[in-house]
Amino acid sequence: MRIEFFIFFLAYFILIILVNLLFSRRMKSLEDFFLASRSLSAPLVYFSLCASWFGAASILVTTDEAYLRGVASFWLVGMPAVLTVLILGLILVRAIYSLSIVTLPDLVELRYGPAARHLASLLIFWYMVVFAASQMVAIGQFLKTFLHLSYFWSLILGTGIVLLYSVFGGLFSVVITESFRFFLISAAILGLSVFLLRTSPLQEIRPLALALGRTQYFDFFFDFKKNFLTTLSFTLAWTISPIAWQRIKAASTAQKAKKGLLSAAGTFVLLYGLVVSIGILSLPLLSSGKLGGPLLSELILSKTGIFLGGILFVAVLAAIMSTMDSAINTGALTLTRDVYEQIFQSRKSWGVVAVGRFSTLIVGALAFLIATKFQSILKTIGLASEIMAEGLFIPGIAMIFLKKKMPLAGLLSLILGGSFSLASFLSAAGLLPLRLPVWPFSLPFGLALSLGGFALGLAFEYLNGDKEK
Repeated sequence: MRIEFFIFFLAYFILIILVNLLFSRRMKSLEDFFLASRSLSAPLVYFSLCASWFGAASILVTTDEAYLRGVASFWLVGMPAVLTVLILGLILVRAIYSLSIVTLPDLVELRYGPAARHLASLLIFWYMVVFAASQMVAIGQFLKTFLHLSYFWSLILGTGIVLLYSVFGGLFSVVITESFRFFLISAAILGLSVFLLRTSPLQEIRPLALALGRTQYFDFFFDFKKNFLTTLSFTLAWTISPIAWQRIKAASTAQKAKKGLLSAAGTFVLLYGLVVSIGILSLPLLSSGKLGGPLLSELILSKTGIFLGGILFVAVLAAIMSTMDSAINTGALTLTRDVYEQIFQSRKSWGVVAVGRFSTLIVGALAFLIATKFQSILKTIGLASEIMAEGLFIPGIAMIFLKKKMPLAGLLSLILGGSFSLASFLSAAGLLPLRLPVWPFSLPFGLALSLGGFALGLAFEYLNGDKEK
């Protein structure tokens, strides 16, 4: 075990616990625990969105992809992040905020009926569990390198810390912690960028890329089909994601939610641009062109020194944990509101908070099990996005603007799109012997099924309505 990194890890753990204790609140209701009593200011919405989006894929995967493939790696996470907050901030924020709902399935029931609500709840819960698992994979792999523990025990350690403060603090605790992490992550990324600009021989990047056969290194549109489908998958999934909707509903006003979203768009352009630059600037320092582990891990261990390396180590942990706690908290909201409360209609407010905490543990446990099966961050987060993009995006966006119930349209769309995403997940896990296209090339098929189901149901409902007239 590298003792200096264990000390950094321990110090960060203590600091996070102290922040949560200082900003803890007495919680009596579901809104207190999961929506921070609808009291978030524009800066808190902004900080929370930036930190929760800027997770494992943003830092670890994007820097690796930039080192290996160049500027086109911005399409991987940066482009969908920017597009998503712009779509939400410019088009959907007021409509979402004005809805008299707590969770997405509340709206699903209003537009499509109780059967569709139950199916949507399962899809959302499944998505949040898989999404949380992708961050657990990242933290397990990252801690393994520095603490010299096995992947399994690194997974337990990282997951346990996130569950500890998520169980007791609720969303407000998560948001305050994320705001603190945002400053830490931003400072670390900026510091590493300056370090690489000063130490990396910039004039060697292009010749070295050509020598390694990477003629596409500065081609922004390289491998456009795959990059476009990846961007589309993440953008569709994140636009309908409960994480973003939860932050919007937790704001004190729609205007504050909008300000937070639009401010995040500019920040994402800067942050993801810096992350891509870090990968490219690292090429002369690690000139073999190959990675034995995450690029940032190699930089921290061999290039940056103890002080900057320690800050970067903690910042990467912060980025992973900020996304993981958001996914777990939102998954627990779905389990509490859309499963528990639907089964047990007679409830007391103090009981709901207790159930919310227990639901947090359940989500964490299920995500942990998936993280032991998949050990690719990008593959896991891609499969998670497929669930929302194919299963819920089309009926989800439609239900915001529908004026009357269309139960068959919503149900068919959820069934066809959701079933395909489930089949893709089981096929990728090796549990179903099907030769389906791999993600993101599977996306058009799932979207077509979802759209076809919605159109078919809509046509049938209009025809049936005309007959009744």
